[in-house]
Amino acid sequence: MQLHTQTRTNLISVQVIEDRIDAATAIQFKEKMRDATEGGPGRVVLDLARVQFLDSSGLGAIVAVKKLLGPDRVLELAGLTLTVEKVFRLTRMDTIFIIHPSLDVAVAHAASA
Repeated sequence: MQLHTQTRTNLISVQVIEDRIDAATAIQFKEKMRDATEGGPGRVVLDLARVQFLDSSGLGAIVAVKKLLGPDRVLELAGLTLTVEKVFRLTRMDTIFIIHPSLDVAVAHAASA
């Protein structure tokens, strides 16, 4: 599981450099996200633009990362592909997460907040 992390003034952006988050990669994804976001700014934007497949284990891993960040930090999502967006919509997780159309929009939103 490869992630590309960039720390900015008021957020950390994490880009998933894989085409899937599933049962085979979910545990590694959680561990890498924990390491990437430890002690950083209060906002974390997870860029899923390259992710073409997300199963229930992958969704559970993203929810676990949200919980891992705690109540004082927020996990936002960006760049969901149609397939991944459908998973969030069908499970109603789209009501739990702030979802941006792209990482650039998320960063601009954070800059104006």
